[in-house]
Amino acid sequence: MKKIIYILFFIFISVSFVNAQKIGYINSEFILSKMPEYKEAKDRLDKLSERWTKEIDERYVVLNQKKDLFLREEVLLPTEEKEKRLAELQKLETDIVELQKNRFGVGGEYFQKRQELIKPIQDKVFDAMQKTASKKNYSFIFDKANQSNLIYADKKSDLSDEVMKEMGIK
Repeated sequence: MKKIIYILFFIFISVSFVNAQKIGYINSEFILSKMPEYKEAKDRLDKLSERWTKEIDERYVVLNQKKDLFLREEVLLPTEEKEKRLAELQKLETDIVELQKNRFGVGGEYFQKRQELIKPIQDKVFDAMQKTASKKNYSFIFDKANQSNLIYADKKSDLSDEVMKEMGIK
């Protein structure tokens, strides 16, 4: 009999604890889309990316032209000249790959610029979300925009509007 009472007591405590936790979510993509400074920062990043991509594409065009010219002239060239041109082509290709890595690779210029422009805006959203969660006593807040495994979310648990109010966004 004591065992049954202990088990029921344990189940009651467990259910009470689980029910005491509040869970909500935000949609950071939606919130960011309402922020003019995010749109400006994203436009700046897009223009920068476009410019760098164009520069890299232009270098590939030059490389391909030089490769085509080499292939046409290869049979006529002495061995020494062939080796010299092949080395030049390899260096051009290596330089282009290095440029791509420096611009778009992990820790590259694009990543650094994104950190500089976008991270402070994301931090504002995060701070407002934390304030909203603590005011309303939420234990967990998920981000619908970044949760590929969030299968269902009831609209009444969406705190996006409240986070935007906290940030002064209408």
